Amino acid sequence: MAHKTIACALAGLLLTGAASAQQNATTPPLPPDVNPVTLTRLPQLTRADLNDEGKAIYDKIVGDGAVPTTGPVSMSLYSPKVALAINDLNSFLRYNGDLSPRHTEVAICVAAWEIEQQYEYSAHEPAALRYGAPQAVIDTIKYDREPVGLSPEETVIIKVGRQIMREHKLDSELYAEAVRIFGRKGFV
Repeated sequence: MAHKTIACALAGLLLTGAASAQQNATTPPLPPDVNPVTLTRLPQLTRADLNDEGKAIYDKIVGDGAVPTTGPVSMSLYSPKVALAINDLNSFLRYNGDLSPRHTEVAICVAAWEIEQQYEYSAHEPAALRYGAPQAVIDTIKYDREPVGLSPEETVIIKVGRQIMREHKLDSELYAEAVRIFGRKGFV
């Protein structure tokens, strides 16, 4: 049960990130029904498109920032109450969870890398470095290296993330190690 919970937590961090696929030179042209700004089948949503309740939620999430065009915020705002719930969960997991900001960002990087979500990964790699993750941790994630010579915490985060994302399970030994390091609450 606990291994499914962490899988859900990792997936939840990226819940709507898949909508933010990026284009590059080797990508075929977009289908005609895909919006070239949002890179989805939904057009860009602006604050003016929302009712009063939606505008209040938009203001809480976006504030004075740029109009979101891609990614989870832009898509979730089509359903403002869902956007608010995702924003609250994301904020809690990133800023009020039991993991340190450094370890949270490393976990996000592992999950984003494993599902080839470059948009999400690119946003979180600098945050992980800013919070003190060594370059060796980033390189281990990006170049699919064995986590050798890293802290026990980051080694376990990388191993757990990879095993869950690649094998869709978590073996008993790795689970026990993660609980030993982070405790049950921190692991979940």
